[in-house]
Amino acid sequence: MKIIITGAVGLVGRHLHRHLGAENEILALNHRGLDITDREKVRQFCLNYRPEIVINCAVIGVDECERDPTLAEAVNVSGPEFLAMATAEIGADFLHFSTNYVFEGEPLNREPYTLDDEARPINIYGSTKLAGEQAVQTASPRSFIIRSSWIYGAGRDNFLSSAPRHLLSGEPIQAITDLWANTTFAADLAKRVSEILTRRHYGIYHVVNSGVCTYYEFALEVARLIGLSAERTDRLIETLSEADANRQARRPLYTPMRCLLSERLGLAPMRDWRQALADYVYLRD
Repeated sequence: MKIIITGAVGLVGRHLHRHLGAENEILALNHRGLDITDREKVRQFCLNYRPEIVINCAVIGVDECERDPTLAEAVNVSGPEFLAMATAEIGADFLHFSTNYVFEGEPLNREPYTLDDEARPINIYGSTKLAGEQAVQTASPRSFIIRSSWIYGAGRDNFLSSAPRHLLSGEPIQAITDLWANTTFAADLAKRVSEILTRRHYGIYHVVNSGVCTYYEFALEVARLIGLSAERTDRLIETLSEADANRQARRPLYTPMRCLLSERLGLAPMRDWRQALADYVYLRD
């Protein structure tokens, strides 16, 4: 199949390109290749190339959205809407990535969020991602929405991705203790996306590794996997609260997710986050 991936230089885009590229014709685009916020350029590009699937991985950081709401609206709402409209015009499928941050994250220790739960975001990132979901589903009946959370893997230098490297080299890290969510290994995410595309059942999916942890618990598991002593672990991993992190955007506290649609389709549960992390630490996929 002919597949366009926008935002292809990011973590998710790179893993999807690698996973889908063996059996499909992939056109991987960054912002210079296609500005998704330009409606007419998006339309003409899709009319000329005629992809069978467009996958949108374009992303704006959580705090950047808070600093620049106009940019957040353009990339998270208008861009996906223009892509969905263009794919609908040519009869193609559209897959768009969203986030656990569409949920408010309280109370703590509640059941995992499903499609039966109301989305009530608490920051600009979450509210624009939710608006993007709604715009996509209105524009295209052939759309997949993939909500994921705390994605890590080779190719992105976020806390989760870089923790093994820092700890292996003896560099101290700071880990937040009071946010809980599912982590998602990018290689597992790409594999599940491929399975979803094959089944062609449109809707909203929650794609995350099983199990819930904090950033601190994630860091402790990294330390265990690489064989750090308890003393060295305590010395290298500094704990702090979300309030102490002093980040611009408020984060939801507790956002584990469960995918009802995957269960109805008979897709196997995603593997436990510890198993996925072990593969990342040992193989660095």
